[in-house]
This record gives sequence, C-alpha cells and structure tokens, in this order.
Amino acid sequence: MYRILVADDEGIMREAIKRAISENFGSECEIEVAKNGREVIELANSFHPDISFVDIQMPGLSGIQAITEIRKKDEAMVIIIITAYDRFSYAQEAINLNVLEYITKPVNKKKISDICLKAMNEVDRRRERLSDDLKVRETLTAVLPMIEAAFVNKILQGDEPDTASEYLNMLGISDRYGYICVLEFGEDIEDGHIVNALGANVRMGNRYDEFRNTVKNFENCVVGPVMGNRIVMYMPWAEKSMPYEDRVDIITHIRNMVLRLEDNLDLVIRAGIGDVRRIGEANKSYKEAIEALRLSKNHIVHKDDVSASIKEDSEAFIQNDAAERYYRAGLGGDTAFLQTVAEELFDLTAGQGSLHETGVQLLGYVMSLEEKAKEAGSLGQEIHHGKYIDELYGAADESELRVWFIERSLEIGRLIGEKKKPVGTDAVVSEAKEYIKEHFSDELSLDETARRVNISPYYFSRIFKDTTGKSFIEYLTEYRISKAREYLTNPSYSIKEVCSKCGYSDPNYFSRIFKKYEGVTPTEYRK
Repeated sequence: MYRILVADDEGIMREAIKRAISENFGSECEIEVAKNGREVIELANSFHPDISFVDIQMPGLSGIQAITEIRKKDEAMVIIIITAYDRFSYAQEAINLNVLEYITKPVNKKKISDICLKAMNEVDRRRERLSDDLKVRETLTAVLPMIEAAFVNKILQGDEPDTASEYLNMLGISDRYGYICVLEFGEDIEDGHIVNALGANVRMGNRYDEFRNTVKNFENCVVGPVMGNRIVMYMPWAEKSMPYEDRVDIITHIRNMVLRLEDNLDLVIRAGIGDVRRIGEANKSYKEAIEALRLSKNHIVHKDDVSASIKEDSEAFIQNDAAERYYRAGLGGDTAFLQTVAEELFDLTAGQGSLHETGVQLLGYVMSLEEKAKEAGSLGQEIHHGKYIDELYGAADESELRVWFIERSLEIGRLIGEKKKPVGTDAVVSEAKEYIKEHFSDELSLDETARRVNISPYYFSRIFKDTTGKSFIEYLTEYRISKAREYLTNPSYSIKEVCSKCGYSDPNYFSRIFKKYEGVTPTEYRK
C-alpha cells in the first residue's frame, strides 16, 4: 500500500492526477488531496504520505515553501514537483529539496503513470533499506553484549594493547584511555560487606538486560558479563589523567547510577573505581577498583580515596602473590575476601609434601598473620598458639586440614575487623584538623578540606566522622567557638572583630551559634 498526496490549486488538475493513479494502480494506493501549501503541511503531519505530487504555484504558502517545511522533519518522502513554468530557478530549488522529478504542465495519463511507478519503486527501495538497517540494528543489539563481554575479558587477562584496541574500534570508541568501575552486588550489606551474593547473582542474571539499559542511560561505557556477584565496566576517558574535580563529579554520577540500579533491581550495590590507564594497562585499573572495594566500606569508592587514606604505594594494589594477598585480606579484616584467598592459598600449598609438612606450612601462614596483626596494633592476645598444634595433629586428611586453616584464618580476620579502623585514617584526619586550625577564620568548607587531603568529599565526610565522632561542620564550629572564647578574654578585640577572626561574617549569626554552645551571648561571656 502506498499513501499518495496530490496537491494543486486547480480542481481539474487534482482530479486528473488522482484518476490517472487510481486507474493504473487501484487498490495499491490510498490518495488524499490538498489545494494549498498549508493543507500540504497538515496532511504531511497527519497522513504521512509516501509520495507527493506538489504544484509550485498555490495560494498562500507556495509548493516550494511547503516542501521546505516538510523536509525539516521528513527526508524520506518521495516528492514530484508539478509546474506550469519551466524556470531554471525552480528546477534548482527542486534539486536542493531532493525531489524525485520536476515536470511541467500539461501532463497526460501515461506521464503520471510512469512517474508514479518510478516513485513507488523508490519507496520500495527505501523501505528495503530501512528493513535492512533494522535487521542490522537487531543483530548489533544481540551481538553487542557479546563483543563487550569479550573486550572486558581481554582486559582482565591483560592482553596486548593492539588486541584490546581492535575491540574498541569495533565498538566505535576512539579514546585510548579509560578506567574500570567494578559493581559488586548482593541482597544485603553487613559491616560494609556484601552478603548473599549467590541469590543476587541469580537475580542479576535474570535482569541483566534491564541492568545494561540503566547503565547505558547513565554512562557511555562497555559493560561486561555477570561474574559471580560482580560486573566490570570500562569507562573511556579522553586524557591520560583525571583531575580532582572530574573524579568528584564521576563519583557523584556513579553514585546516582547505583541508587537507580538498587531501586530498579532491589539489590545492594557497591562500586569500586580504578585509575585512568592506557588501554593496554586497563587490567591494573581493574585491580585497583577491586582493591578499593576491599579496603573501604563505602558504597562508592575511588582508588585515589583509598590510597590517600592508607598512604600505600599504588603498585601494592596489584600484588598477585597469594600469601601477600592473604595477609592483606586478614589485616584488612575483610573476612569475605580472606576466605577466598585462604582457599586459594591452601590449594597452592596442599600436595607439595606430606600431610604434616602441609600442616606446618599452613601453621606458619596463620601465625604470621597473627603476628603481623599484633605488630599493627590490630590484635591483642585473644588467639592462643598452643591449641594450634593439637588441632593440626588431629587432622586426618587434607579436607580436615583445609577446614582448620580456613576457620583459624577467619577467626583472626573477625577479631581484627572488630578492632580495626581503616589504616592511615588517623593521618588523613590529623592533616584535615591541621588545615582547619590554619584556616578556621576563612570561609572553610568540607569540599575544600577534602580537596586538601586529596579525598572525595563523600569519602572524607565518612572517615572524618568515623574517626572524630563528629561531622565536619560540628568539629569546625566547636573549634571556632573555642577560639572565640579565647579571643573574648582579650578586651582589645571588639565583638565584631572576634566574629570575623572566627570565620563568621554575620555578628547576629555568630551570637546565636555562640549562645547555642555556651549558653550565653559573646557579650555576656566577656562580662
């Protein structure tokens, strides 16, 4: 079926063209007519013709004006211009408006029939191209997740840059820098750790398409497959580094995305973000993102936030040695990760000697973890070495030895976790406190202080309150009031000067805050 519009201000001409089309093509066509340019535009919007015969000279809007307006919205309509004037300027405008034919009156039935058939063939070709495009898009929609999954797997394997770049070219990504964001999900969270990952894995698998669509609406990124209770995303980046302001913006953006995902999927989700890397080093960004998740209990954490707060060399983030990762997991109090690496360490140790020799080596790992924790001040004398020997001698086979090693490791990890504060947090908070002391009289903000210690405001706010027991504003206000008391004892300072020296621009506000904390106004306090 072809929808055809015939537009001419002469009724006889309209009917002649309509009759010629109907006689030759009959039921294949649905025909509407218009007698001026305004009706042409209205029918273009409501009737959506495939083919239009339009006279140039019509009252009101001319045919050229009507076609110009139509072309703003519809490039596909096949248009034939009819005119009584054989002018070069008309022909030139017709070419510019991408019309199929430019014919001059008078026209006969055969001419109309031939042109109409030519227009129908053009409509068929355009429909076929559109159909092919849709099929290609459908194929891409089905294949794209597989290409993206393969690309993410290449990153995790640390493949050659050229191989990964080929995937980027296939995905239409020109940036050769990027960073990794790892989303970790579960059905609940306890003490900063995801729980019931198995149930969450099943739910995410069933709703993966919905997850992808939500992420793609937020980010121009490559989304990996579901791997356990994690999904890895590669975020392209134009530059080789990320300024502080951009890092803060990205953390905020990803937090909004995570909130939307949690809402849609009814899951608890954490996000770890690695540093910007060249495409060939993207696996390092992945390991940084994983380590950031492990070392922080925050919902959203960037590698630089963690590295700034624990003062560790970033190369330590990419340690592959199982024993080293075992100690790091244990000292971090991360029992979920500790169980994983303890199982891996046992598999690497077992079978290399007799049952007794394996037990002695595992005992060495457990005792070393305990000693390291005591040296770091993360563990007291809760564990007693004496019982270990008896337990090891009681192990009948490797399976019992495995249970012993994992249980003892987790026991130490839990005790460390109960006492542990994030390593280095005190140093960051101390630096922030010093900055407050130096700048309390300025218009000091949490964002400015967070920038000073190179930690995102969200993460800084959390560790500051965890360490001091007070929010940043509470701490700053209390410090300013303490300095105000000191200044008020000096009669050479007026109340207004004390107000300014303590970082307040409004004396009335300063007076209200002072009274809230001290129970009296500054003037009363001075008396």
